[in-house]
Amino acid sequence: MWRALLVLLQVSALDQPNALAAAVTPQDCSLECIRQGKPACEYCRVTRDDIKKALGLNSINAFGSCIPWPCFELLGDEDPRICQHYVHAPTDVKVEFVHEPNPESDTAVVSWKPSHYGIAFLRGFQVSVQALGSFTFVCQLLLFHRNVSLSPSDAQTVYQSDPFTGLSLGSQYAVTVMALPVPEQWEKFYHKKIFSTRSCAEKNGLENCKQDWYPKHVEVHQEGSVITVTFNLAPPNLGIRSYFCLCYTKGMRKYTDIIPNFSINKTYHSHQLTDLQEGTNYTCEIAANEIDAVRKTFNIHVIRTQKAPPPTEEASDPTSLAVVLPLCLIVVFILGVLLSALTCRTSKTCRKNLDIKPEIIRLHEENKTKEEVVLLPRARLTPPRLLICYSSCDGPAHVDAVLHLGAFIQQHMATQVCLDLWDSLSVAEEGSMAWYCRQIQESDFVLVMCSLGFRKRHEPAEPGKDEEDEEEPDLRSNSHISAAIIRLIGEEVGRAKARGQDLSKYMAAIFEYSEETNIPTELRLVPHYTLTSDLPLLFSHLHGVALHRPGGYLKINHITEEGFATVPAGAALQRAIHEAGMAMRARRPSD
Repeated sequence: MWRALLVLLQVSALDQPNALAAAVTPQDCSLECIRQGKPACEYCRVTRDDIKKALGLNSINAFGSCIPWPCFELLGDEDPRICQHYVHAPTDVKVEFVHEPNPESDTAVVSWKPSHYGIAFLRGFQVSVQALGSFTFVCQLLLFHRNVSLSPSDAQTVYQSDPFTGLSLGSQYAVTVMALPVPEQWEKFYHKKIFSTRSCAEKNGLENCKQDWYPKHVEVHQEGSVITVTFNLAPPNLGIRSYFCLCYTKGMRKYTDIIPNFSINKTYHSHQLTDLQEGTNYTCEIAANEIDAVRKTFNIHVIRTQKAPPPTEEASDPTSLAVVLPLCLIVVFILGVLLSALTCRTSKTCRKNLDIKPEIIRLHEENKTKEEVVLLPRARLTPPRLLICYSSCDGPAHVDAVLHLGAFIQQHMATQVCLDLWDSLSVAEEGSMAWYCRQIQESDFVLVMCSLGFRKRHEPAEPGKDEEDEEEPDLRSNSHISAAIIRLIGEEVGRAKARGQDLSKYMAAIFEYSEETNIPTELRLVPHYTLTSDLPLLFSHLHGVALHRPGGYLKINHITEEGFATVPAGAALQRAIHEAGMAMRARRPSD
């Protein structure tokens, strides 16, 4: 018994170092230390200043926010063949969040293990983090010194990056860990992983988050045609100074900004909604005027108001009323008898001419087919692949609307969406035009979001405007290829039309703030949609199902004009389209 216990203690003692082994973190060391191969420089971080000093560049900004890794220059006089070996991508990539004192951002640390394929030639790693839908990259370059030669047993070692700070809460990011060196024409040198940062409520608590707060108590009171909405205000510590109310029905929307007077009441506020149609049911949402704020939904039925007719002199005279009233009753009775006789005679004549028996009509009503719900066919193994093309010449608000549209289609319309903003690494590797050509060939459908920027793509630049004076060059990143993409798609459409082939692969669409004149001439032959009112038609196009058929109709949740805004992705899309429309209207007088 004691011998078995002793063996167990020895085994646990042997396993204890492995269980407590921590990840290898980067060290502060210079490039000179890396080149000389000193033991103190086993795993080092390389800063932008080191790269600038080693390469002799006057402006490291030419490489953007990422740090390049020129193998030959940084390793000095080593064997040139060391930069030509294949090293497989790292494995077991993980993202962990660490303490961040700033309540508006998050901090993440990336860890991974090296692959045992080619590990003897591994020189280091490059780790990059990119926000989905953004052009911003944050990179770290981590190198071994020249004398390090790892063995396959070192593939179980966990390496760690420096903390990536300033990450937006509740956002999606793509982290890429590359193994160095990277030879040409090699596709297995990096590992890509999508992760989401913590929400504000997860990090700071619900009571400290603006976007998670929403009015819990909403009361509606109607007096005539005026609707008064009373709701509770946010706590003062959140700093919410304005709200908004959005009411919609049957394609009509009414957006109202609400700015309470806190000197009168800091707990509740009453706001009047005007210009609502009488006898109409509205679905309304009220929320804080913050990005992605949670909305409180309530319903309003505007009652018809009956106006009393003005009094007349005859009505005030009892003698005249006593004389006129019997005469009016006699005239109405005579007219009613004549109308009944005429209606009966006409009905018998029509029934005799048509030879329709009442029994046949009753039998038809009893056997009338009831409407049934048509289920979406599940024969397709993979969702359809949709490429969205757009022009970034219309500013960041329009690009934001396109991003939210892609997110909504991918989440709620059973479709895989391809956007250049979501695949920046591949765009950088292949080039923008090559990436678009490949995506057009591989995608099942191509949707072109037309806007004013497509119509202006042939207009020359304003005279006297220097390219260095542009404040936002990243927003116009795809403006130089938008014309080429339209020509390419136009050629494909024209060729398919000439051969009598199907044109359903290509579609053109506009948001509600754009006009149909923004659709280029090359796309006049393909189907046109206006979003978001045509979301059901777009779903029908993507999945090849009919919206209606005899005795049935297509019912898909969250894609109707009234129902898409009930989900977070749809509410964010509605908000983005509204802001883009305001931005476009503000720009038109100056265009």
